[in-house]
Amino acid sequence: MASETVYIVQSYIAGRGKALKAEQQVGCKTAEEARRKAERLAPLRVGVVAFAATADIELGDYDENPSILFKSGRLPFPFAEA
Repeated sequence: MASETVYIVQSYIAGRGKALKAEQQVGCKTAEEARRKAERLAPLRVGVVAFAATADIELGDYDENPSILFKSGRLPFPFAEA
């Protein structure tokens, strides 16, 4: 079990009604890269969040409490609460 920190950018577009539709996640090599990508996407999307999580990639087991690096706009739980 080798845990590592992963950096992810998740963006959202408008779905039906008030729903949000998640776009494909983008993996990044560093926290700074994730933050920069999220900042560039922010004016173009309904919501965007960059976060870091500890994960065991082989098992697909991700930390339930990711560290938020950047967030903007409307976001679903748990990102809207953080």
